[in-house]
Amino acid sequence: MGCLGYGCMGNTLSNFIMFFGTSIMGISGSLVGIAVAIASLWDGVSDPLVGYLSDNTRNKFFGRRLGYMLFGSIAIALINLFIWTMPASLPDGGKFAWLLISMLAIETANTFFGTPYAALGIDIAPDYNEQNKVQGFKTMFSIMGMIAPSILMYFFMPSISISIQTQFSQQGYINIAYINSALVLLCSSIAVFGSLRHVQRVNRVTMLSLKKEKFSLSKLLSGYIEVLKKRNFRSVILGYSASLIASAFLTAVGMHLFTYCYHFSSTQISMLLIALFGGAIASQPLWIAVAKRIDKKHALIISLSLIVFGIALTLLTFLFRTYFDPSVMFLYVLPCILFCGVGAGAMYSLPMSMYADVVTLEMFKTGENNAGQYSGFFTFTYNLANSIALLIIGFLLDIIKFDSTQPVQAMSVQNGLGTIVFCGCAIALAASILLFSQYQIRRSDVLKVQLMQKNDKNEANAHN
Repeated sequence: MGCLGYGCMGNTLSNFIMFFGTSIMGISGSLVGIAVAIASLWDGVSDPLVGYLSDNTRNKFFGRRLGYMLFGSIAIALINLFIWTMPASLPDGGKFAWLLISMLAIETANTFFGTPYAALGIDIAPDYNEQNKVQGFKTMFSIMGMIAPSILMYFFMPSISISIQTQFSQQGYINIAYINSALVLLCSSIAVFGSLRHVQRVNRVTMLSLKKEKFSLSKLLSGYIEVLKKRNFRSVILGYSASLIASAFLTAVGMHLFTYCYHFSSTQISMLLIALFGGAIASQPLWIAVAKRIDKKHALIISLSLIVFGIALTLLTFLFRTYFDPSVMFLYVLPCILFCGVGAGAMYSLPMSMYADVVTLEMFKTGENNAGQYSGFFTFTYNLANSIALLIIGFLLDIIKFDSTQPVQAMSVQNGLGTIVFCGCAIALAASILLFSQYQIRRSDVLKVQLMQKNDKNEANAHN
């Protein structure tokens, strides 16, 4: 349940903040890119720190993770409202400062919820198949959170083109922010207090070390370097980061693309987003079954290849968009986006499950529970990649001379938007496929470790 509210808020922010900043608030693309990139980079830096704190916390009531999650969710709900209520009357420098400070604050709050939350899933379900199911269910709720902003956009945004009005659009974003903050509080409370019964059981797992360690930044940095030296860690961390770069190009510039190139209304854009994330939800049982049959790595590579094919089909609609009315072109774009969504279903769940397998094997090898730190290393890397991607996107919008004051962009600008989206996605997805192909862990490796754990436990019980 934690993924629902957290995902709804987070995806509203990631999908719309670039468009909100440039087209609604009139901030230059480079300034929005800098603000978002700095905040995303800070989010990545803070993840291993909070992960370390979580690993070394001993609270009899909340355990290692839940106290941080509760604090983070309350902070997220409050700061989220602050972001979207930016006064339109502020000068450009004031708007940039407002955006930067609020983004830094909410990314800090995100870390306090998200990193312990990811580690909690590994703590509760270290089993190979159970971890796949846990990540599948988490992904379904997470993608519901991804769809929710599109549904809210459908009801709270005007059905005319977003590019020809601003003030009413901001009020729509504010209304969506109220609902998102309420969802964060509700769903996070369910996740925290609904998981309390697992805390004591998790703390009794015999393979985990309960010894507190003194904090050392140099040790944390050296630990991150050591993690990247290991092939399976590196494959999943960098492969997932590359796939999220593709997602950043699609979501951050997709609103500009469909608004200024296809001339779709906010209603049509929300329907495309619903198709994208709806396809990802509907395909979850499919990818779980495929992964169980042919292993997770091969299922993931197939899914990423499907996304590349869907992007290629969408590119064809872009090349011929001027020959059709927007209402007709929408009917061609919709199935292409749905196809991408089906492929993306595995991208939202399998990498997390694969990473959980790597962490489980590492914990068995070392006898220490550093799931929080490992989750922090994971999120640090993809946040670093995401911050770089957003920074590049911001500058690219200025390079192609995107002008938010113009409801109809020049053809050179439209072609530039298309180049940013399609080339960015294609390159990032190709890199992701290449990186994931280096992953070596198989189901038999994890099952062997689980059998050894079971035998050790039976021997301990017999001895007792």
